[in-house]
Amino acid sequence: MTSRNAQIQRDTLETRIRVDLELDGTGEARLNVGVPFLEHMLDQVARHGLLDLSIEAEGDLQIDAHHTVEDIGITLGQAFAKALGDKRGIRRYGHAFVPLDEALSRVVIDFSGRPGLEYHVQFARARIGEFDVDLFHEFFQGFVNHAGVTLHIDCLRGDNAHHIAETVFKAFGRALRMAAEPDPRMAGMMPSTKGSL
Repeated sequence: MTSRNAQIQRDTLETRIRVDLELDGTGEARLNVGVPFLEHMLDQVARHGLLDLSIEAEGDLQIDAHHTVEDIGITLGQAFAKALGDKRGIRRYGHAFVPLDEALSRVVIDFSGRPGLEYHVQFARARIGEFDVDLFHEFFQGFVNHAGVTLHIDCLRGDNAHHIAETVFKAFGRALRMAAEPDPRMAGMMPSTKGSL
């Protein structure tokens, strides 16, 4: 199988980010982004998505984490778009339900070529440690816009904010893995009646 990987460098006045992505990996993550809780969540994506993922980021964290988190989502989305190429032979759709104690989340993804986000996650508190939970939405919006995917994220139940976040990111990783994996019955075929995605 042809290697499906991408290296993306994104430099702005607010952030400098490099993402190295191997879709057919072993779940190994090397993360140095300056936002520890986001690193913990991205590690879940790599492990449960069986992606090899390296992210180096420098951002204006002296202001807050907003630009860094959003721009990591953007750059990761660009890496997925590049690594998947024309998307021939992939499953295209992926979904996962993931529990953690009392929390349960569902993530459904379509590598549709059309950006769309439905994000329905309620947190009982505004911060997990130092991390502002509003930034999760910014991360996923950046990813969706630049990967060209339709993404539905729903927390079905949960009380503990850490548990909720972890179920979302684990389910995201598993849904990505399902949607991006080659489908042997679709070998060389475009998974769309339109002929392109």
